[in-house]
Amino acid sequence: MTPTTPEQALAELYAGNNRFVTGVPRHPNQDAGHRTAVAEGQQPFAVLVGCSDSRLAAEIIFDRGLGDLFVVRTAGHTAGPEVLGSVEYAVTVLGTPLVVVLGHDSCGAVQAARESVTTGTSPAGHLGALVDAVAPSLLRAARKGVEDVDGIVDIHIAQTVEALLARSAVLAERVAAGRCAVVGMSYRLSAGEVRTVAEVPAGTRTPTTPAQAGPVDPATAAVSG
Repeated sequence: MTPTTPEQALAELYAGNNRFVTGVPRHPNQDAGHRTAVAEGQQPFAVLVGCSDSRLAAEIIFDRGLGDLFVVRTAGHTAGPEVLGSVEYAVTVLGTPLVVVLGHDSCGAVQAARESVTTGTSPAGHLGALVDAVAPSLLRAARKGVEDVDGIVDIHIAQTVEALLARSAVLAERVAAGRCAVVGMSYRLSAGEVRTVAEVPAGTRTPTTPAQAGPVDPATAAVSG
């Protein structure tokens, strides 16, 4: 059964990750019959906005298959207009009930941005845009006194969750209406397990939610992490 609520979708991701970690994957929805079944349409139960790192293959670490996950990947899970548009397509056209920002420890993009800011040098080509996208998370970490890379990664994940909701009125509306949730997860490369570092449950009204959705509740608008 395909999960239809944010809670079911999150539970299914954690169940699949547990199978992956313990070495008993089921490899669901990867057979020829299912390949044929989803050829005419898709109904993914989660959007994964993940880092492009080659060790972070979503369908593998969550033990899922064809048609289950709508995956958008960029270095450092940075969220430009194309990423936002992809997320909005999934939650509106496909009706996906959960958006996950998936980062990982020892993130090379975060480390590169940190080095660039520390040395005051700008990387060549379009890498500068990547540094600019991660820089707000570095500043937030500095204000909190967080200096280790993995701590900064957690902050960057939470920052990306907030950025998705702040920059996409479409996503904020879906969350406020109780039709979608946004969760930030961090993946441990050696252990293979994920953990939640930020969460905006379905029904939360964020500061960018249009007025017709109701007044903002500061207590529920906060993102953990």
